[in-house]
Amino acid sequence: MKPLEQLVRPNIWSLAPYSSARDEYSGKEAHVFLDANENPYNAPYNRYPDPLQRDVKKLLERVKGVPAENIFLGNGSDEAIDLVYRIFCEPGVDNVVSITPTYGMYKVCADINNVEYRTILLDENFQMQAEELLAACDDHTKVIWLCSPNNPTGNSLNRDEILRTIEGFNGIVVVDEAYIDFAQQQSLRQELPTHPNLIILQTMSKAWGSAALRLGMAFASKEIINIYNKVKYPYNVNMLTQQQAMEMLKDPFEVDKTVKILLQERTRLMQAFRELPICEQIFPTDANFFLARVTDAVKIYDYLVDKGIIVRNRTRIQLCNNCLRITIGTRTENNELISALRQY
Repeated sequence: MKPLEQLVRPNIWSLAPYSSARDEYSGKEAHVFLDANENPYNAPYNRYPDPLQRDVKKLLERVKGVPAENIFLGNGSDEAIDLVYRIFCEPGVDNVVSITPTYGMYKVCADINNVEYRTILLDENFQMQAEELLAACDDHTKVIWLCSPNNPTGNSLNRDEILRTIEGFNGIVVVDEAYIDFAQQQSLRQELPTHPNLIILQTMSKAWGSAALRLGMAFASKEIINIYNKVKYPYNVNMLTQQQAMEMLKDPFEVDKTVKILLQERTRLMQAFRELPICEQIFPTDANFFLARVTDAVKIYDYLVDKGIIVRNRTRIQLCNNCLRITIGTRTENNELISALRQY
């Protein structure tokens, strides 16, 4: 890995961050707050939230096994993705490398930030080779994006190839683990101490069933997290989100129960889908969804819409011709999907 100072944009490295009132006050107990121009009425919503979400991070430290100083919290994972570009990539100069097909937000953020987005096509098993990714890099490649389990394919990427990529690249490697709680493969969080160029993304949206909270997580070295906190907007995670996240994190075993139910439903739904005349292939998955190749994705998608059932048509994506992406719902929802398709 290059020294972090060489990877970070010069203006970001030298940036003097905005100092909020809550940043400046710390250390002693206080009961009169006249520092932030807040309205003294309508407690507790009149007060700005903790800009560093310290109480949430303490609970995450226990649940995730990562020190609080190695955790960044954002307004969804999309904020953590966008900040990678703003921290490391000089617009119009630098580039990033990713796999395809994969989560579309990496490219959207690249386009927003005027950063070249290079891709390597996955093989027929939706797997990548580290040497192909590294061969696509040059002196201006700052970031490699990997999503595992991948979206929309559902499969986990080969762990050894991921590690070869991290070890062979002198820039930043981001591994998006939004669906890791549904996978048999373990998270790469334990690799952080020995791989300072690694950023891992996770979320409260999937296994935790809290997409409405908009709470994303980035795990990385203390040095990278410090830069994240320097660049982010001061109060990026609101108080209500922090409070609800803490309530959920106090009982993580409830999430394990939900995941177990979803995995059982995934097996049942995939088996029922496989027996449908429209089904040509179901791809292996480690997520709370599966990708299926069908006889005519457009017609079947439109038919389901008319029935009030919404799936995702991925047929325009490379390697996903005539493919639908099906999220695992409740048993009732899954039964309604299969019943409708049996009548197609």
